[in-house]
Order: sequence, then structure tokens, then C-alpha cells
Amino acid sequence: MPNVQQIHPMSELKQRLEQILEVIPPRSKVYYIDYPVHSNCGDLLIMKGTEAFFKDNQIQVIQRFSVYDFDERMDIPRDHILVLHGGGNFGDLYLMHQNLREKIVENYPHHRIVLLPQTVYYQSEEALRQTVSIFNKHKDLHLYLRDEKSFQLISDHFPNCKARLMPDMAHQLWPIPFKGSPSKERLNFLRMDIEAGDEQAAVASQMQDNTLDWHTLYNRYERKLVQWAGGGLRRMKGSKLLQLGWRLYSDYLVNKAIRRFAKYETIYTSRLHGHILSCLMAKPNVLIDNSYGKNSGYYHLWTHKVNTANLAETISGSISVKPNYREKQTITV
Repeated sequence: MPNVQQIHPMSELKQRLEQILEVIPPRSKVYYIDYPVHSNCGDLLIMKGTEAFFKDNQIQVIQRFSVYDFDERMDIPRDHILVLHGGGNFGDLYLMHQNLREKIVENYPHHRIVLLPQTVYYQSEEALRQTVSIFNKHKDLHLYLRDEKSFQLISDHFPNCKARLMPDMAHQLWPIPFKGSPSKERLNFLRMDIEAGDEQAAVASQMQDNTLDWHTLYNRYERKLVQWAGGGLRRMKGSKLLQLGWRLYSDYLVNKAIRRFAKYETIYTSRLHGHILSCLMAKPNVLIDNSYGKNSGYYHLWTHKVNTANLAETISGSISVKPNYREKQTITV
């Protein structure tokens, strides 16, 4: 029998993104809106994956705008597709981005609008109802969701929107090569914000020098440059020079994260994109859930087949991991 080469699970996830071409065909003209201007490298990885997707499929990006410099009254040709950045800020936790999203859907009722893969989370029923009232009026609105819980919420409450499951745009970057061999055993890459969950407490209690989050990965000078870029875009809205400068600087920030991850044998992380970056680098990693199940939902749907990826479980107040990758023993924190 002829040998049948099995496709890598990460290649499968990258190929799945091609389904987006059904609503953003090759050579389309698009406005890419709400790209990130901050030091959360997870969003930067999504942005780099999105830009790679555009390039790989000959999609023409006519204009790019962040949350700081998009003009809600802008006149946009009807044949141009409005493509909104994906991620985990759909809902009422990150209101600046959600308000922009709702304004765009409200102000451009005759354009095709595509929301790239998102995780959806609402604390408030009232906030959810507000979004529903705006989104359900649009006739050509396409929502891609990164997990089944988000997909079910959108399907239940947004009947006029076209909802589909889709992995994160960062998977377009597969594979990410890196130089050198690991010189350290383990990195704890843990989120220190409103999404930090109880499960990471067992890891956090053992914090050593090798513990980081996105904001501590970069020094104060690097973070200052990020703030300067955001301030510049506020003052000089739509500046092509500033946009180019940010794209080049964000390349540096992403490459710094890759270099840091490359130093370690294993990554323990409660950051979804700490997990995704590790998978893109084919690096053994242990994913710890966030406060509302985003990480575990993503793992069970998309990355559970990746042989370097593992999901942590809390047992009697400690983290227990049954490795998914080969030639590794059971890991207990």
C-alpha cells in the first residue's frame, strides 16, 4: 500500500482558515479595522497572522485603522469589505473595542462586515441586548467564533448574523522557526489581569524568576514606544508613516517573544496566545484555564490533537497534567 502522509494538526488549522475566503474572496478590497496598538503580543500575533492571510490570498488592504484613528463617519466604497480584527475582546470587558465594533455595524448597514475569529463574553445581560439590537439589523454581517460556547451564544441571540466556528488567525503563521536550543527548563507565562483564573494559583504560588506576562516581557522603554505609537495615531489619524512604523516595531515585539520562548524546554501558560505561540513553535506547553473558560474551550475544540499541547487540570488545589506529547512523564505542579 502506498504511504499516506498524515497532515500535521497545526497545518489542518491553518488550512481551515481558507474557509474565510468564502466571504472575503481572493483579490477583495478590504478595510482592516481595530488592529492592536499595545504590548499584548497575543493580539500582535493575531495581527501578523491576519496580514499573512491577506498577503497569501492576494487580498488588497486599502486602509488600516486602529481603535485610535478610525473615523466613524468615513465614506467607504460599497464594494469594499470591512474586516474587523479578531481576538478575545467581544463583549463587555473591553468597551473601547466593543463600542467601535457596534458603531461600525450601525454606521455601515450596506457594507459586508466580517468579524475575524473572536471569543465572546458578557457579564451583563443588558450589554448583550444592546449588541443584539444593533447587530441583528445588519443584512451582511459575518461572525467567526473561536469556541463552541461563543458560537452557541451568537447562534442563539444573533439570528440575522452568519456565524461560523474558526480557529484563531495566528494559525496562519504556522510554522514559526527559531534558532538555538533551549537552555532553561520551564517558563511560567501567566496572565495578571481581569481574566486570571483560580487554576493558575497553584503555579503562581511557586513563582520564580522565570515567570512573565506580556507586559513584563517588554522593558519600560519598549512599553513607552508602544504608548507613543498609540498617542501618535490619536493625534495624526490615518497617518501612513505612523502605521508603517508601528508595523515594523510590532515585528520586533513579536520576535522578542519568539526568542524568549525559544530559551525554554516547556511553557506553562494561562495566556491563550502563550499556548498558540508555543504550538506554532512546536514547543511543549501546558495550558491553564482563564477565568471564564476561554482557554479550555479553545483547547478542546482546536489544539487537543497537537502532540506538544496539554491542558492542566486542578486536583485538590494543585495542577495535574497528563501530557499529550510523546516521551514525557506525568507533570505535577
